[in-house]
Amino acid sequence: MFVTPAYAQAAASAGGLGGIEQFLPLILIFVVFYFLLIRPQQKRAKQHKEMLSQLRRGDRVVTSGGIYGTVTKVVNDQEAVVEIAEGVRVRVVRATIQDVISKTEPVAAGKDDTKDDAKEDAADK
Repeated sequence: MFVTPAYAQAAASAGGLGGIEQFLPLILIFVVFYFLLIRPQQKRAKQHKEMLSQLRRGDRVVTSGGIYGTVTKVVNDQEAVVEIAEGVRVRVVRATIQDVISKTEPVAAGKDDTKDDAKEDAADK
């Protein structure tokens, strides 16, 4: 019924793992998650942020909703105006622009464009 002292000492020494050895599998799992999930996501976010910072007038874009359009005006660091059809312009949050399809040289502002932009600014206020 009672355990002999020799048997009790052998069982205690055989089952004891060090403190770091117990956490080694957990650490390995975290390292694998970092290199397979976290790091690539951070890299994509950095590329997306860089793409948005280089956004300019005349670029063909796709929004996250799947709408194709041409950037007609970059309002500020948060918004842009995208023309999705002839004469149909929508204001979008720049972060919702998913991809730039084609980079173009900036469109030169003509007399008609500056009048339209002035009308839009007046209408927005």
